[in-house]
Amino acid sequence: MEPVGSTLIATYAHLKPTPTNFLPAIGGITSSYRDRFPHYNVTHSLSLPWRPSTYYKVASNSPTLGPYCTRAQRVSESTMAPFVSNRTTLFTRYTLDDWYRSNLTNYQESSTSRHNSERLRVDTSRLIQDKYQQIRKTQVDSTQNLGERVNDIGFWKSEITHELDELIGETNAISDLKRRLERALIETEAPLQVTRECLFHREKRMGIDLVHDEAEKELLTEVDIILTCQERMKLHLDKAITQLTADRAVQHELEKDLSDKQAAHRIDDKCHHLRNTSEGIGFFRGVENVDATVSVPESWAKFTDDNILCSQSERAASSKLREDIENLLVVTANEMWNQFSRVNLAFTNRIAETADTKNKIQIHLSKTLQEIFQTEMTIESIKKAIREKSAFLKVAQTRLDERTRRPNIELCRDVAQLRLPSTPETRQAPCTAGVNCLSSSEEPASGSTPTWLNCPEEINPTSYSLSVSRDIGSRDPSQILQQRLKDAEDTLQSLVHTKATLEHELAVKANTLYIDQEKCMGMRKSFPNTLRLVGFC
Repeated sequence: MEPVGSTLIATYAHLKPTPTNFLPAIGGITSSYRDRFPHYNVTHSLSLPWRPSTYYKVASNSPTLGPYCTRAQRVSESTMAPFVSNRTTLFTRYTLDDWYRSNLTNYQESSTSRHNSERLRVDTSRLIQDKYQQIRKTQVDSTQNLGERVNDIGFWKSEITHELDELIGETNAISDLKRRLERALIETEAPLQVTRECLFHREKRMGIDLVHDEAEKELLTEVDIILTCQERMKLHLDKAITQLTADRAVQHELEKDLSDKQAAHRIDDKCHHLRNTSEGIGFFRGVENVDATVSVPESWAKFTDDNILCSQSERAASSKLREDIENLLVVTANEMWNQFSRVNLAFTNRIAETADTKNKIQIHLSKTLQEIFQTEMTIESIKKAIREKSAFLKVAQTRLDERTRRPNIELCRDVAQLRLPSTPETRQAPCTAGVNCLSSSEEPASGSTPTWLNCPEEINPTSYSLSVSRDIGSRDPSQILQQRLKDAEDTLQSLVHTKATLEHELAVKANTLYIDQEKCMGMRKSFPNTLRLVGFC
């Protein structure tokens, strides 16, 4: 059969030679008939169907009725032999046997032709049915394959959609946690600034209070802890940014794959529902020779499966990183808060210790001021006693001077002469009361002379006792009082120096208390709470 759509060819367009065995052999005819009239057979029968080529493919003998048909006159006259007018009457005659054999041959050939035609019709009908069933089965198989392909695409599309939803949720979760981490990192700047301000203010302490105490140690530890927490937060922040980049790259691949799957699902579903009666179908010559495929089912499924596995891997890494960041926020918040409490406790203890020291200094300063007052009163009493003893000394010395004028033998070393150098006017009797003449808690009455002035062996029985030789007769009472006055003035100078030292220390302690209690503890009241340290606020 010719291809469908090819041009049909007319029977007269192609001349085919006729078989040589159309009529029986005429060898029995008289030889006088030979070579008298050469016979030219008609090359083609005009009574055959429109497409005789199919017939030639089946029948080996193709008799033709051309020489006996008037239609044979259509053959070109150039191929016809010249008519011989003087031929004999026996030239066109055959024997009766030839006639019978010719008819029998025609009958047989007709039966054979009809049988071949019938067989051809049956074979053609069966071939048409077979080809129809084959094409129909092929179309059904193709439709079934397209349906399976649509189901496969739908399955992978649902898998990609589910994985994409999970990945988007994980990306949003780690993005929120990243923002929390950034807020927590910003919140650590305030405590760090407060701690550094405390260290800066404590550098303004004076004197001996500029000490490396427990509060300062805890402040330095707090600075180290906050800096360490910031470094860990920055490290995890970089990891979160990298993870977000990887998640978004995988999300892009999944979205691209999902878009391709949706387009393929739409096309294959349209192809799956196409029928022979559908609109829009047509011939596309040569399309079956175009192979634009780039994958096989195994590589196609593996590509999507690899994308899903990569997404699951990134989601697992992102989930683990989120847990690490959550734990980091809790741990760093606890570390900074615990250190903050330790610093405050150290400040509280140091402030209490400084306040106690300040109170003790105030007590000692008060006592020192009282002692200075008493020492000044003592000095005034000694000066008054010296002034009062001078009159007695003048009398004794005047007596001695006058007795030197006695004449001759009257210059007698009598008892009066012996007693004048040690007379009560110039010397006091030894004190038998010892150092208990005046208690340290007793004070002389206003305007009266202290009783310890009658004791030649003590000048200040409260704090500074001076040993005096018991050989009173060998020393001048005025010299003793002068020595006592000098000792009292030295003691007063020492007390004044002590007073100045205590007042300086009191000012130092007051400055330390102001720095620790007012400035440092005042700033540390603004330390952020735990919620702010974990990035929720």
